[in-house]
Amino acid sequence: MLHPLLAEFVDYRKYLSAYYEYQQSITQNRLRPYSYSDFSAAANIKSPNYLKLIIEGKRNLSKEMCQKFSRALKHSRSQSKEFELLVLYCQEKDPMQRNRCLKLLSDYRSQRLVDSGLIDASTWNQVADWLVWVLYAMVDQEGVDFRPSKLIPLLGGQVNEAQVEQALARLLASGDIEVNRETGEARKIAQGMGPKDIPAELVRKIQSELIYLGLESLHRHGPQDREVSGFTASMTAKEFEWARFELRKLRKQLQKQIATNREQSPGERVYQVNIQLFPLSEKSVVGGNSESALIQAKKIL
Repeated sequence: MLHPLLAEFVDYRKYLSAYYEYQQSITQNRLRPYSYSDFSAAANIKSPNYLKLIIEGKRNLSKEMCQKFSRALKHSRSQSKEFELLVLYCQEKDPMQRNRCLKLLSDYRSQRLVDSGLIDASTWNQVADWLVWVLYAMVDQEGVDFRPSKLIPLLGGQVNEAQVEQALARLLASGDIEVNRETGEARKIAQGMGPKDIPAELVRKIQSELIYLGLESLHRHGPQDREVSGFTASMTAKEFEWARFELRKLRKQLQKQIATNREQSPGERVYQVNIQLFPLSEKSVVGGNSESALIQAKKIL
């Protein structure tokens, strides 16, 4: 059994459970195997079964208790911060706040990979920010002046001038676009921004930011400016694969048609299309076998 890696978990209770099982597995042949009381002693907690209560969801962790748990888990300073962010995300009840916490966790994990060299810094600088992708798409929008002060009103006040300047600098440095400093006119140098092989963690960060923008759009824009729809249904594994295939095909068809249209004339606004298909329940065992799973399919435009 391998030591559980904090970065692989999005549920801190499951992480703690995996850690406890790991400690038990490596001490099972000892006269006194690892126990809940051993963890409490390492964390300087009086209650001998506090870890058990946390794993079972009967207690929550405070910020102070997070630090004690990190001490028992032998976390580094950066891992302690990551663990705290994970706990905040898992314990948050408000949907909007929960998504903000998830974004903070995703950003922190991605930055750790960059700092450790597991994600190339140049790749990070080129594609790590949603604003970079939006500005790249705005090159195809009619009448856009790419001087930072002119871009801010078009971006709905979601960013400041420094953020726009930084994102523009990334696009210019990567050679994806070029901008006439006098007129503010921009053009794409090559179709298809960014490197072909983007690390999974970086893709996850970008997607979480774009999904979060979709949530904000529910409050920022009226129904006439967006399309948010979805349905909840029980599917078999075969139906899930079919649905995923059809959604991917639809995305490619839309992308291809819009790209073709942009060759003929510029667009009017930049839109984000999110297509989501994800499970809301686990497989149940009824009569020995059941492949039914509850799937939430949502399309956020």
